[in-house]
Amino acid sequence: MNVRRHHISGLATAAATALALGTLSACSSDSTAAGNTEKFDVVASFYPMAYLAEQIGGEHVSVSSLTKPGQEPHDLEISTQQRAQLEESDAALYLKGLQPTVDEAVAQSGVKTKIDAATLTKLEELGTEDGHDHGGEEEHAEEGHSEEGHTEEEHSEQEHALDPHVWLDPSKYAEIAEGVGKALQKADPDHAADYRKNTAGLVKKLTALDAAFQEGLKNTKTKVFFTHHAAFGYLAHRYGLTQEAIAGLDPESEPSAARVKELQQEAKADGVTTVFYETLVSDKTAKTLARDAGLKTDVLDPVEGITDKSRGDDYIQVMEANLEALKKALGSK
Repeated sequence: MNVRRHHISGLATAAATALALGTLSACSSDSTAAGNTEKFDVVASFYPMAYLAEQIGGEHVSVSSLTKPGQEPHDLEISTQQRAQLEESDAALYLKGLQPTVDEAVAQSGVKTKIDAATLTKLEELGTEDGHDHGGEEEHAEEGHSEEGHTEEEHSEQEHALDPHVWLDPSKYAEIAEGVGKALQKADPDHAADYRKNTAGLVKKLTALDAAFQEGLKNTKTKVFFTHHAAFGYLAHRYGLTQEAIAGLDPESEPSAARVKELQQEAKADGVTTVFYETLVSDKTAKTLARDAGLKTDVLDPVEGITDKSRGDDYIQVMEANLEALKKALGSK
């Protein structure tokens, strides 16, 4: 679509002449306008952003994703072609802090509407690079205490940027949806009513999903779950759980021998039954830990992309599958 408008000004006779003589050149100009899909063109950084754009935009938007299905989004490198795609779009929808190359490309682009999902809800510092979830330890940090076995200097080294995996908390994802809806209404006012209606419908579905997680995880035998990388901090905090990641925030990082031993001991202490792995990264480390500790394995999907291995066709279905996996692993009563 690219909401650039061609205006013909002047007297009626001049307008008539322009219309008669300039139709072909005007059409030619339109054909090279950015997007040119006759819809509002949105380039999304990866699946959770594309899902929002599709659900809220409906028939009025054309959505493309910079991250291909099955590609690990953290590893994305923007190509020259993708930079050109950004320039030709009406809007860019991304989550600053997750994909540095996307952040850079969007900042450098001339796309008129830039929607940063990270500004539409509050991000938190959850988990650390060592795989621990320290979200419940703020009081100790404020009082100047250190976790047993870690010096203040080590804690400082473990500081990291805000956790970007915010879409895994349906309530925060709903907040982002509302912000995206408002941004699309402003950028494409001709279809604002439909965007408003679609946003309300999506928020309703996400609210129902949140309620299902609240109910399903309310009473469990254990509150601790093991994951491959620290993507589930927001989900854990929302539903009163504790995430322990084999790796840290980077899914490609390898755990130390000390970390593996620590997890084995914790599994016994906290009644952990299952080590979760993901669909877009290798399951080797998770399965090795599970074998050595006598634990089961299952999939907990960070919903960073939908493939034929996904347990569902969209965000809602995969999150419902995640809920069932958590209920089983945690011993939901």
